[in-house]
Amino acid sequence: MNPILFFIAFLGVFILLNMYISKRLIKKLDIKDKTKVYLRIFLIVNFFGIIGYMLGRYYLDIPNWLYFLFSIPIGLLFLLFCTAIIYDISRVVLTKVPISDSRRGFFKKSLDISSLLIATSLSARSIYEARFVKLEKVDIKIKNLKKSYKIIQLSDIHIGGLIDKSFMDDIVRRVNDLNPDLVVITGDLVDIDISRAQDAVNTLRGLNSKYGTYFIVGNHEYFHNIEKIIKKVKSIGIRVLENENLYIGEKNEGFNLVGVYDVFGYRVNSHMPDIQKALKDKKDAPTILLAHQPRYIEEITDGVDLFLSGHTHGGQLYPFRFLVKLQQPYISGLHQHNKNLQIYVNKGTGFWGPPMRLGASSEITEIRLHPFL
Repeated sequence: MNPILFFIAFLGVFILLNMYISKRLIKKLDIKDKTKVYLRIFLIVNFFGIIGYMLGRYYLDIPNWLYFLFSIPIGLLFLLFCTAIIYDISRVVLTKVPISDSRRGFFKKSLDISSLLIATSLSARSIYEARFVKLEKVDIKIKNLKKSYKIIQLSDIHIGGLIDKSFMDDIVRRVNDLNPDLVVITGDLVDIDISRAQDAVNTLRGLNSKYGTYFIVGNHEYFHNIEKIIKKVKSIGIRVLENENLYIGEKNEGFNLVGVYDVFGYRVNSHMPDIQKALKDKKDAPTILLAHQPRYIEEITDGVDLFLSGHTHGGQLYPFRFLVKLQQPYISGLHQHNKNLQIYVNKGTGFWGPPMRLGASSEITEIRLHPFL
């Protein structure tokens, strides 16, 4: 999509959300008209913050403290919108309940107050949760695996804005402290022009593991010149898997590591995933596939034991989880897809948009592969 058209469409959606909040929440509150004016002014200021976020992320260089302030409004608006929907439904239900007017008035005032308090507290909580990247540990048994391996999975870092060199330095230090056998990065590493992400990306040179670091592209790499990003990642010693496989480990004791392009390639008719090509000539050994989106599992017929993906952010802000579920078969964690295939979905090491997470913490994943005895 043309960047200008995307910008206009993006802002158009938020204008509609603002209108709904104003008409279906603020207008219906039993509060002073002056207070309603203040709340609508807040919506306007919040909207200009969203414009500032878009300009700061993709077009202008602004200080990090200002970028932080600009990035909050998207999350606030989404949580307010969710609150407005619940409030609207509850208010309509309340008008239908056969109770006295005095009781109805009491419950209506309680609904007004609790809705504003919940929206405020959830916003504060989501900002707090986004400050921490948790270590998720998962043990996975693989049939025909001869020895155990430790894989560290990073995903959806979204370098840009608040995800900077300082953030990446901390991630690299924490990964190295885990002493992994190998590190995999399952897409959406960079979310700005690569020329503005050099310092942050360069920190990945410092990743230490026995068998190296491996990367596959996510959908956001397609937005910022995928060829340049692949070239940059390769230049710092990271192996980019482009519809191909390689063997990890000692002879007869290792596994195949397979990587494909993202399904977004189908939309742009470039860098399209090809599972048959990726699996071609692989060794007779357990096989682990790296693909960015969980829905790629629909294209796997056989030949794969474990599928590592990301993309979903675990919903990032909990109510959004239900929308993600409409597009992706799995949202987070480990699942047994069928008798031969397991899938693990990383909730994302960074975040996209607002520095806010609710019920879906950022994660570094320590995957310990064990022989299935």
